[in-house]
Amino acid sequence: MLQLAKIGRSIALGCLGTILTSFPVLSAERITFILAPFSRTLEISSLEKFAKTGRIDANLRQYLGNTTAEQQKEFRQALTTSKEINPVLISRFFNTRMGEDILNLLGELITIQGGINGKFALRSALVKSAFEPGGVTILSLLRNLPTNMQIDVTKVQRLARAIDVVLKATTVFTEKVAQLSLEEAKKAGEINFTAMTDPRQPGPQQVEQMRLDLTDSRRQRELYLIIVKPKGQLTQKTPVIVFSHGLASRPEDFVRHAEHFASYGYIVAMPQHPGSDTLQVQNLLAGLSRTVFYTNEFVDRPLDISFVIDELQRRNAGEFQGQLDLDNVGVGGHSFGGYTALAVGGATIDFENLQRDCQRRLAFLNVSLLLQCRALDLPREEYNFRDPRIKTIFAVNPFNWSIFGAKGLAKIEIPTFVAAGTYDPATPAIFEQVRSFPLLNTENKYLALIEGQAHVDFSVLDAGINEAIESVADLTLPAPYVIDSYAHSLSLAFFEVYIRKNPGYKPFLQAAYSQYLSQGQEFRCFLITRASSAALEQLIEDFIAQNVR
Repeated sequence: MLQLAKIGRSIALGCLGTILTSFPVLSAERITFILAPFSRTLEISSLEKFAKTGRIDANLRQYLGNTTAEQQKEFRQALTTSKEINPVLISRFFNTRMGEDILNLLGELITIQGGINGKFALRSALVKSAFEPGGVTILSLLRNLPTNMQIDVTKVQRLARAIDVVLKATTVFTEKVAQLSLEEAKKAGEINFTAMTDPRQPGPQQVEQMRLDLTDSRRQRELYLIIVKPKGQLTQKTPVIVFSHGLASRPEDFVRHAEHFASYGYIVAMPQHPGSDTLQVQNLLAGLSRTVFYTNEFVDRPLDISFVIDELQRRNAGEFQGQLDLDNVGVGGHSFGGYTALAVGGATIDFENLQRDCQRRLAFLNVSLLLQCRALDLPREEYNFRDPRIKTIFAVNPFNWSIFGAKGLAKIEIPTFVAAGTYDPATPAIFEQVRSFPLLNTENKYLALIEGQAHVDFSVLDAGINEAIESVADLTLPAPYVIDSYAHSLSLAFFEVYIRKNPGYKPFLQAAYSQYLSQGQEFRCFLITRASSAALEQLIEDFIAQNVR
């Protein structure tokens, strides 16, 4: 709970920094705090004086009068702590649709006098401050405000209460999933995992990597494909997994995971998704594009998966000795790739549900809505990306709740494994994976909740989350090998059981195995199955009834 709160605080301070960093110069003299029907002003000159000398004048005493000397010291340091920000890059980002959405949210809290959204003032102040030598500070942001601003205290309090509910929910649901996992494990009885194959360890086969440059002529779409496979010619029927990377990521970021599968005899095909990959973000930063990702990626990504299977089918007889099993394909994905995997596995977009969630302005609490809400720009039609050749789904940190909703998720009919992290600020488990799990109707479904997993362990590039989390003081994260041990063993077992039809791996898909994996670990893994779905759904309903107004 404490660690998650630190992440939350970091994000909140980042938002505040963005807020206070986004305004230029005529120059504001004061900020007004409004708690209708009352208001109180804070002179910027009082803050400057305090930062320089430590003196608290009469105006600032209204705010700091009851604080301790230590708190005043921390606040003084915060006012002048600098952050180097590339002004050109930040200007380009805030001119994208996603950047504008962030500013619009902040501008609802920090307004121009008269209650007008302050997004334009915020953007110009941030960019101007970034040009100043020494980096951006809170004081430089305030100085660069073009006009006096006001903060709606009621809205800020409402947001603070909502954040408290989110933190509480994360604790409650983590404890509940842990309890349900323990109960499932007890019912299974004693299992001697030490006497079994250890799926955490690499398999017996050497692996190799190849790259194919492909063109889908029907969509006029060029992409490359990284394939990781057992070394040499294939001599027996070989299972296939297609893996979809996340936003601002690339296939190469997942090679180490693919090598684990390949060492057990799988071929792993990882397509580039042009328009939402690393190259797209590089083009944005270079001024060659004005968007973080293209809206049509919600459509093109699932189609990329089917195109890859088509291409493997075309090449099977020659390059793969006719050994690829393309009638029983497994699909996996991380974050945006998790959406992709669920979509090509049968989930459908529910525009009505997405519209409701986007109108509720929840992006302060669930960052993934900044992505999901972009799907509202798609033509409103029935999208069905289901590929019958795909027989299993393994989705890591997927965003899915708002864009698919209960109706869309209920259409998944194949075995599905969802992995979530308790520290994930980008696709929070309570909004996305935990909340969605009971809505999956498929008979064989699994949810793994990993303590400390913070979205980035599977891709350091995904949405730049890595830098934000590493900046949080005193935050402890699991070592990568711990996350890998959970992810590799559970995903391998899942594909062995449902793609290879290997019953010998079924014990590894029980809650008892996650208890075994977690022995002696500071950060544990909790696995639950369909057996716990009803209890989790009831807890969700009860929590919402008691805490959400």
